[in-house]
Amino acid sequence: MSKVVSKYDIHIQGLENKRYTYEFEGGNEFFEFFEQDIITSGQFKAEVILDKNSALLQLFFDIEGVIGLTCDRSLEPFDEPIHVKERYIYKFGDRHEEITDEIEMIPQNTATINLAQHIYDFIAVSLPMKKLHPRFRNEEEQEEDDKFIYSTDEDTVEEEKENEVIDPRWAALLSLKNLKDGQN
Repeated sequence: MSKVVSKYDIHIQGLENKRYTYEFEGGNEFFEFFEQDIITSGQFKAEVILDKNSALLQLFFDIEGVIGLTCDRSLEPFDEPIHVKERYIYKFGDRHEEITDEIEMIPQNTATINLAQHIYDFIAVSLPMKKLHPRFRNEEEQEEDDKFIYSTDEDTVEEEKENEVIDPRWAALLSLKNLKDGQN
C-alpha cells in the first residue's frame, strides 16, 4: 500500500472496548492517489471517532474541507466547501464481506483497517451532481424560480373543441361514444 494512504491506517488489534478519536488530514496527493477526474485538488481534515465493542467497530466521520472542482458550464476551476458527517460499521465475523454500503464484515483477527477509501468516497458522494461555479448559481436559482403560467378562459377552449375538424373515420365512433354518454 502506498505511503499516501498508509497514513489513514488504524491499528485495531489489541484496542480496548471504548471510544477513540483520530484526526487525519489530506491534500492534493491524497486525491491524486485515487486516479480519478472528479476532484482536481483539495484539502480536508477528518475527525474519526471509533467506538469499539466485542462485536463491532462503529466509525463516525466528521470531514471538513475545500475541494477543487471544474465547472460543468464554463470549465473554470473553483473551490467547493464541504462538510460531511457519516457513519460506517465494521462487524467482526469469520470472513471479509461487504454487507451493505455502510456495513462491512471483517475477520476477528484483523490487525489494521484503512480509512482512506471511506474518506474519499464520503467526500465524492457529498459533491453536487451539477458542478457550477458560484457565480452561475444565482442564475440557476432564478431560472428555477421563474414560472410561466398560461391561462385560457373556458369559453375559448370550448370554441376550439367545436371548431376542430374530426376525421370522418373517427366521427362515427365519437357519435357512438356520445350516445352511450347520453349526450345525443
